[in-house]
This record gives sequence, C-alpha cells and structure tokens, in this order.
Amino acid sequence: MPLVSVIVAAFRAETTLARAVRSLLQQSLSDWEALIVADDGQDYRSLLADEGCLDPRLGFLDSGGRGSGPAAARNAALPHATGAFLAPLDADDLYLPRRLERLVPLAREAGAAFDNVRVVEDESGRLLQVLFAAERDFALDGAGFLATSVPLLPLWRRDLGLAWDPAIELCDDVAFNLRLIDRVGPVPTAAEPLHDYRVRQGSVCHSPQSAERAERGYRALLARLEADGYGLADAALVAAAAVALGRKRALNRAFAEALAAGRAVSFQQFLAEAAARHDPAAFPIRNS
Repeated sequence: MPLVSVIVAAFRAETTLARAVRSLLQQSLSDWEALIVADDGQDYRSLLADEGCLDPRLGFLDSGGRGSGPAAARNAALPHATGAFLAPLDADDLYLPRRLERLVPLAREAGAAFDNVRVVEDESGRLLQVLFAAERDFALDGAGFLATSVPLLPLWRRDLGLAWDPAIELCDDVAFNLRLIDRVGPVPTAAEPLHDYRVRQGSVCHSPQSAERAERGYRALLARLEADGYGLADAALVAAAAVALGRKRALNRAFAEALAAGRAVSFQQFLAEAAARHDPAAFPIRNS
C-alpha cells in the first residue's frame, strides 16, 4: 500500500490537470498514489495519456455527479484511498517537489501538517503573495488559521476518519480545517512554501459567481456554528470561528462590491492589492 493517497478532484480540468500530475511525478517522495476523480464525466486517463504523463500510481474514478463540487468529489475517493496519509491537490494547483517528503514526518507525529503557500496568478506567473512570513516551522492553532485568507490543504493521517462537508459551498476547506484543528490541536506547519495556489480566471473559485457562492457557504457554516457548534468539541474554537467567519463574510462582500465596480478581477488579487495599500477597511483579516 502507498504511504500517501493524493486526491485530485477534476472539473473542467483539461488544461491544468497534466501540470498538477507532473508536480506529483516530480515529488522527491515517490511512495504515493493519486486518485483522480472526474466530476464532469471526462476521460482524464486518455487526456493524461495524450499528455505523456500516465503513471501506474494514478487511479481514475467518477464522482457520480456533474459539477457536484470538490468536497463531494473528494469524498467519493475516500473509500478507494489506501495510503496511511491523505492529501488533496486541486487540479489547477501544483505541489513543489519536496512537499510530501517534508509533510509526512510532521503528520506522522502530530496527525496532520500544513505547509506555506505561494499564491500565483496563473496566466502571468506573477507571485501575488506568500501566505506566512515565517523563517522556521511553527504550529498553526485555530486563531492563526482563522486569520488566513488563502486555502490551506493539509496532509493528515487517514485513521482520523475526516471527510469534507459538501453542504458548505466554496469555503469547504475552512470547514474541514476547523474539524481537523479541533481533532488534533495546533497543526505543525512547514515555513517553506511547498504548494502553489494558482489564481485562474474562470475556475470555480475565481468565476464571476464566486463571491455569491462564498456568501452561501459562510451563511451555512455560520448557521451550523450557531445551531450546534458544527460538532466541534472546543468551545473557544467555536466562538473564535463565529467571529472570524463574520469578518471573512464582510471581506467577501467588500470583494463583491469591488468586482461589480470593476476594481477587482479575483479575490486573491483583491487581497494582495488591499494588503499593499494597508487598507484595514478593505482588508480586515490579516495573515499571521
């Protein structure tokens, strides 16, 4: 059995999936499998064959839906994952070569691990930001996580039994990581950027509808926190999450206004420009 099962949800990923897979083929740790879950009915095996990057470690699944979302697509892969550790990779993002090698030892001891993230404009290759200004590895607690505005994709032990919540639209990564931190406590985080989060126009997270979808996700998650604490055991984390999600929701609304006025193209570009202006009104949440 492989050490790591990487789960790749693929929706309209014809132009980016080969790059994501090549980043796996270049990993310094080779003991992995990747489960590529088509959420659009596409034959991604044939596409990767045409791109010359098929590999025996790649498996291909169908989510059973069409545009059901990354949470549902990833969940469809969980019964088929055999690795001791799990890690998602978005089909338009990429891992840097040492990511798995660096994160597995951290997760083996603590149960999970994060890494630093480079936010890159896909079309130009321009670096928008590096999430954490850290010189050495650190532990990310709930407050630190809730202060971020860039998706964090963990690597974690499969025996934790975690899954994604498809009812939380677009901010499903926030919901997942709240449950993860509630389960394992502060998560060891590699200071080295090991993951490229690519800002690509037309993607699910950077479409004209993204602000509206994020609003629905925040509304649903806030309602769950108010109703039953979202099943979290740590009452302090529940309270902090409610406050932080209210701020994130306000930030998303500010982005929606900027988008409608033609002052923003993508959420991450909006964040980067607001941070450069040191504008607290437009940028109420600062990365730790």
